[in-house]
Amino acid sequence: DRVVEASLGYFINPLVSVLLGFFCLGERLGRWQRGAVAIAALGVVLFILKVGQVPWIALIVAFTFAFYGLLRKLANVAPMVGLAIETLLLTPVAIGFLLYLHGKGIGHFGQGVEQTLLFVGAGGVTSLPLLWFNNAAKRLTLATLGFFQYLAPSAQFLLGVFLFREPFTRDYQVMFGFIWLALVLYSVSSWRGKAPA
Repeated sequence: DRVVEASLGYFINPLVSVLLGFFCLGERLGRWQRGAVAIAALGVVLFILKVGQVPWIALIVAFTFAFYGLLRKLANVAPMVGLAIETLLLTPVAIGFLLYLHGKGIGHFGQGVEQTLLFVGAGGVTSLPLLWFNNAAKRLTLATLGFFQYLAPSAQFLLGVFLFREPFTRDYQVMFGFIWLALVLYSVSSWRGKAPA
């Protein structure tokens, strides 16, 4: 029941990445790109105001992944090496969490061969996008990387509306309008060379 709030975090995340790029890395934004950031921010803020509460999960998702992108941008290691280090550091935490869940009787890992293989396979499936993200983080400005991150939550919402038949309320329509307009402005400004991309 927190899918919408988590998705909102993925919409807020690129804005946080753009701001981190500006404040931490000295990345400059052209006039059109600043306008795009403002339009996207307005869409997200209007959505938050309409919902009427502080979306803690959304903010945690947005800020943790934006800071992850900043750290990957600053890290002076190859993407594959960086991902291997991250995996080695987090493996004990993950194993501890699995043991905790198992001890509480709510764990699912190891409950059946098929389910265990699905969990193990999910690790491989999620590592590919992280590897691609790490490669992109080295090649693109954090601002551009941030704006490309609107594609996944947009696809999630489109799948939700057209495949899963979830309601596409007026609030979502307004937010999507602002975000897509911002993406168009940002893309056009980057393609035309009006600002660094």
